[in-house]
Amino acid sequence: MKTDGSKNRAALGLARALAACACALALLVAATRSPLAQSGRNKGATTQPANTKPTPTPAALVGPVAEPPAPERHPDKTPPPQKEEAAPAQSTSQTSPTKTGAEEVGDDEVVRISSNLVPVPASVVDPRGRAVTDLTLADFELKVDGAVRPIGELSRAETPVSIALLFDNSSSLNATRPFERQAGIKFLKSVVRPVDRAAIYSIETTPILAHPLTNDVRALVRTVESFGKPIAATALFDTVAAAADYLKPQKTRKVIVIVSDGTDTISDLDFDATMERLLADDCQVYAVETGNSDNANLHDLAGERRLEEFTGQTGGAVFVPHTNEELNEAFAQIAADLANQYVLSYYPPTADPRDGRFRNVTLTVKTRQGLRVRTRKGYYAPKG
Repeated sequence: MKTDGSKNRAALGLARALAACACALALLVAATRSPLAQSGRNKGATTQPANTKPTPTPAALVGPVAEPPAPERHPDKTPPPQKEEAAPAQSTSQTSPTKTGAEEVGDDEVVRISSNLVPVPASVVDPRGRAVTDLTLADFELKVDGAVRPIGELSRAETPVSIALLFDNSSSLNATRPFERQAGIKFLKSVVRPVDRAAIYSIETTPILAHPLTNDVRALVRTVESFGKPIAATALFDTVAAAADYLKPQKTRKVIVIVSDGTDTISDLDFDATMERLLADDCQVYAVETGNSDNANLHDLAGERRLEEFTGQTGGAVFVPHTNEELNEAFAQIAADLANQYVLSYYPPTADPRDGRFRNVTLTVKTRQGLRVRTRKGYYAPKG
């Protein structure tokens, strides 16, 4: 009986030991599975042992949060899409031309304002009619619409001259044709210097540029000599305006010399419109009136007044020669005028209204008595 009881107790101890081992094994299994069960709460996460380095995942299969943040970006913000990053560059390229265009417009405005120069050519003579050539800027006083205005600078007349000789080739001067031809040729030979350039216009039914600007005096003389018998009507105003427009682009002094009796019979422009064109284009007019040189009965009073007005308003002079000697004296006076002229520069204030209206100009010599100044009587303000 004792032997059987000992066996039973041994069997029971063995059973208990096996049960304890089984329990410990169960606890061990539970402990090892617990982290895997917790990581499985994140849906779609890959299950790996906790002490194993994760396998790299392709960037295309995961969102931006799964990737480490770039050093230059905030880790809490999602990087902007590529299209949004390109937008600022596109905006810059669109605004850049606009900015450049604005700068160009501004530059042009400055150029227009700074080139708003009003040249004031002036011939000064003493009581005997002799040219006065030793004046300085301080000797002159300029008034515009009665108000004293500063003079920008003063230069002498050594600068070249662009000249348009208007030769009356119409039937109104049939009786004085030889004298007129002689006047044109003498003018070209005695007044046009090598530094100057001259053009010839033929006053006919319509303005005709018979020879463009050149310093070849012989070619100009041949042009005058080639004119045939005048048979056309007289478009004096239209020809004066055409010559003013032709000379306008020139950077030199601009002079128009009219060899005519002043008659106009067919022009589209009237006298006032022609005068406005002369002043707007800064042209100075001289006239040699030839219509009454041989016959006192051939005297166009209206034409004479027109020539006097053209020359008086622009600072030139009109000459009425009756003989060859008087003709030579007239051209000598024109040549002296052009050689001894002062050219004053006046810049209207930028605050002046750009209304296109006429401004009266008065120029005097304030430091000497008895001197006579011949200059333009005004100018037209710019518009816009």
